[in-house]
Amino acid sequence: MTDLSQLPASVKGRSLLPSPEQRERLRRKRAFRDGASRYGIGAAGIGVVFALGMIFVYLFSEIMPLFKPAQVSTVQSYATPGVESDETLEHLTIDRHDTLGASFTDTGRITFFELEDGSPRTAFEVPRPEAAQTTAFATGFATTRSFAYGYDSGELSLGQIEYAITYPDNLRHIEPELTFPLGESPLTLDEEGRAIQVLGLQVSDRGIYAAAELDDGTLLVSSFERRENIMTGEVSVEQTTVELPGFDGRARQILIDNRFRHLYVSDDTGNIHHYDIGNLSNPDYRGAVQVSGNGYVTEMALLNGTVSLVAGTSDGQVRQYFPVRDDHNRHELTHIRDFARYDAPITHIEAEYARRGFLVGDARGNLGIHHATASADVFDAQMVQGPFSGIAISPVNSMALLVDENQQLQVASVSNRHPDISFSSLWQRVWYEGSSQPRFVWQSSAGGDEFEPKMSLVPLTLGTLKAAFYAMLFATPLALMGAIYTAYFMSPKLRGKVKPTIEVMEALPTVILGFLAGLWLAPFIENRLPAVFSILLLMPIAMLAFAYLWSRLPEGLRTRVPDGWEAVLLMPVIILVGWACVSASPYVEILFFDGSLRQWLTDTGISYDQRNALVVGIAMGFAVIPTIFSIAEDAVFNVPKHLTQGSLALGATRWQTVVGVVLPTASIGMFSAVMMGFGRAVGETMIVLMATGNSPIMNFNIFEGMRTLSANIAVELTESAVGSSHFRVLFLAALVLLAMTFVVNTLAEIIRQRLRKRYGNL
Repeated sequence: MTDLSQLPASVKGRSLLPSPEQRERLRRKRAFRDGASRYGIGAAGIGVVFALGMIFVYLFSEIMPLFKPAQVSTVQSYATPGVESDETLEHLTIDRHDTLGASFTDTGRITFFELEDGSPRTAFEVPRPEAAQTTAFATGFATTRSFAYGYDSGELSLGQIEYAITYPDNLRHIEPELTFPLGESPLTLDEEGRAIQVLGLQVSDRGIYAAAELDDGTLLVSSFERRENIMTGEVSVEQTTVELPGFDGRARQILIDNRFRHLYVSDDTGNIHHYDIGNLSNPDYRGAVQVSGNGYVTEMALLNGTVSLVAGTSDGQVRQYFPVRDDHNRHELTHIRDFARYDAPITHIEAEYARRGFLVGDARGNLGIHHATASADVFDAQMVQGPFSGIAISPVNSMALLVDENQQLQVASVSNRHPDISFSSLWQRVWYEGSSQPRFVWQSSAGGDEFEPKMSLVPLTLGTLKAAFYAMLFATPLALMGAIYTAYFMSPKLRGKVKPTIEVMEALPTVILGFLAGLWLAPFIENRLPAVFSILLLMPIAMLAFAYLWSRLPEGLRTRVPDGWEAVLLMPVIILVGWACVSASPYVEILFFDGSLRQWLTDTGISYDQRNALVVGIAMGFAVIPTIFSIAEDAVFNVPKHLTQGSLALGATRWQTVVGVVLPTASIGMFSAVMMGFGRAVGETMIVLMATGNSPIMNFNIFEGMRTLSANIAVELTESAVGSSHFRVLFLAALVLLAMTFVVNTLAEIIRQRLRKRYGNL
C-alpha cells in the first residue's frame, strides 16, 4: 500500500482518483477509439468485399460481349445499281473499307457504286466471244476477288477485281480496276465447243483451276498456269484439261478448294460428289454423300480456308462437311454438324472472309448468320419479302448487301463481333478441320489467315488441376507430417531454428524456383529417372529401419542425444540414401531397362517429356510447403496443454495423444493450411510457365506437361488484340480461375465451421 506520509505536501488531502471531468474525457476518448476501431475494421472488411465484387464486375464487363447476339439493321435501301429489268444479278461484293459495292449481271457488266447512296461510280464490260451467250457464272473464294463467266461456246472469261487506293488532299479515294490474270481473250475449256452449263472456279498462289459440266453431262476440270518468258517478256498460258468420271444425274454447282486437292459437285438428287484432283492426270472419284433424302442441294459454299463445305437444301437443312482421313489414309467427305433448319428452301450461302462464319438466305427472305466451329446460330430474322436475289458480306463483317426478287437492295449494318465463341466451343468437344474426331483443343493463333482458332478451356482447366494435384501430392504429406513433428516432438531450441528456416523458403521468388526447375531439375530427373523412384521407395524404408535400430540401442547410448533432437541423426541417412540412389541409377537402367528408362517408358506407350508434371510437382511443392507447414504447425502447437497433459496422465502414449487429442483439435487449422496451399498451387504462374512444356494436352500423365489457366493468361494476354475474341476468352479464363479458388475457399470454410462445431468442446 502507498504510505500517505511519504506523499508531497501538495498532494496530501487530495483524491488520487480522476475527477468526474477527467473520467468523462476518458470515456469520450475510449468511445471514440472503440467506434473508430469498430467502424474502421468494418469499413476495411466491406472494402475487401467491395474490391472482390469489383473484380467480378470488371471481368464480367469484359466477358459479356462474347455472348451478345448478332444484330442486323437496314441503314439504306435503293434499286440495285447496274441491273436492268431483263438482266439477272449473278453476284455482289463489297470492298474492305465498306465504301463501294459491285453488282455482276449475266450480260457481263460489272457496276461499282457508292454504298452510301447507290450512285454508280464505274462500270466494266467483260469481253466475251462473239455471238456467245452467258450460260454459267462462278467465283473463287471471296478473298481472291476472282470470277468467271461461262459461255455456250465452251469458253470462259476469267477476271479479277482490284482496288487502287490513293489519298488526295489526305482523303482516301478508292478506284476499282478490272484485271485479267490470264489475258482478256476468253479461254477455251472445251475444244468441241459444247456449252458450259455449270461452272466452278478457284484461284490461289498455286494457280487457277476451273471445272465445268457441259450440256451433254461431261465433267471437265482444267488447270491454267501463267508463264512469262524472262528474255522476251512474252506471256503464255499453259492449260491442262482432263475429264472426270461421271455420275447419274446432272450437276447443280461445282466447288474447288484452294489447294486444288478436292472438287465437289452437287446434283439434282440430293448428293454431293467428291473428287480427289490432287493428281490432275489421274483424278479419283471418292463417292457421294447423301445430303437430303427428300430434296436436293440448292446451294453450297466453301468457308474460310476452303476446307469446310456448307450445303443448303430444298427442305431448309444447312449442313457442314469436310474431308476426314479414314483408316486407309484416304480423305472421305464427312458430315460434321447441322445448323438451325429453315422453313423454306435455301437460296444463298455467303461465307465470311476471315472466319468460319456464313450467311444463309432462304426463299421467304429469312436471313441467318451461323458459325461453323462454334456450332452457333447467332442471328435469324426476315429481312426481305420473298426470296433473295443476292447476298454479300463485307471483308470486315460489318456490312451486308441484301437484294430481293424485285432487285431492291438493302444496305445492312452488321454487329457480330464474337460468333466464334459459344458454350460448345469452350466446354464441349469440337470437331475441327483436319481432325479425325471431336477433341478438346486450345490453339488460339497461328501464322495464316486461314487458321481455325481453337479455344477450349477444358485443357487449361485440366492442366491447372493437374499441376495443383501433383504439387499437393508432393507437398501435403511432407508439410503436415513435418508440422506435427516440429510442433509436438521437436525440442524448443531446434524448433526455433527449423520453423523460421522453412518459413523463409516462402520468400523465395517463384521465378527462381521455375528457373531452377526448368534448367537444372528437369534434365537431372530425365537423366536419373530410376534414382527418383528409388528415393521415393527406399527413403521411407531407410528412415524406418534407422528408427528401429535406434530404438534397439542401449538406453545409456540413446540418452546422450537430447530429447527432441533425434531428427538431426536422420540427416546423414537421408544424404547417404540419396547419394546411393543417384550413383546406382545408370546401373539400374542398364540392368532392368536396356540402358534407358525413358526409352523403355516410350516403348510401353507412356510418353515422356523433359519438362513434365513430376518436375512441376516437386518445384511447386517447395513453394507450397512453407504455407501449409507454417499454418499447420501453429495449429498443432497451440492445442491447449491441459488436453495433452490430461491424455498423458491417463496413461496414453505420445503417439496416442497425437492421434486421439492433438490432431482432432488441430484439424481445423490443418485443413485450412491445406486449402491455403491448394489455392497457392492453383494460382501459381511462373513455375508452371518455366518448368513445363506449356502444352495444353488432355491427360493426367505425370511424365507429360500441361498448360494452366494462369500461365496461359501470362503468355497470351500481351499478344492478343484488345477487344478480340481471344482477348475476352483470356478474361473468361481469369474468371474461371477466380471462380475455382472462390468455390474451393467457400467449401473449405463450410467444412472448417463444421469441424469447429464438432471439436470445439474439446
